[in-house]
Amino acid sequence: MITIVSGLPRSGTSLMMQMLAAGGMSILSDGERRADVDNPRGYLEWERIKQLPKDPTCIAEAEGKAVKVISQLLLSLPPQHEYRVIFMERPLPEVMASQDEMLRRRGTFDPSEDSSVMVRAFQDHLYQIDAWLNSKPNIAVSRVQYHSLLRAPKETVESIARFLEISADTEAMARQADETLYRQRTK
Repeated sequence: MITIVSGLPRSGTSLMMQMLAAGGMSILSDGERRADVDNPRGYLEWERIKQLPKDPTCIAEAEGKAVKVISQLLLSLPPQHEYRVIFMERPLPEVMASQDEMLRRRGTFDPSEDSSVMVRAFQDHLYQIDAWLNSKPNIAVSRVQYHSLLRAPKETVESIARFLEISADTEAMARQADETLYRQRTK
């Protein structure tokens, strides 16, 4: 079994990885992408996963662990494994605001770009990913609402532990939810 944490960028995937690690689950992460102001507790990413489309066999290294896989790469998962996917969901306006703020800090934000094009692209992408995930018998999916995770962390992580069929320190997992890091909110 391979546990995958996925979702759009800025949807809470790093928080979920932090929760799984705190709960005692082994995670596959290389530490290459360091914590920063946009994600002060770290990203917990595995750089090699970006090679998944070219080298689908690399996912075997995640057997028995949790690994973060951006939603665009899910389509490259090889069918010979069983997966449990925790798919993080956050309102698109918040995802966009968080992404824009991160780009501003990095000096790469272009205010002249039409954000409605990106919103439509994300919506289309989410529809495609949802249909694909639902068509795969070797993939079980738990969709986790970012807001629910922050509002009711204990209940949410208990549900996640049941979904993953693991014994986890749900108290430690729940303590990872930090309202002060929820900075881009829908009005």
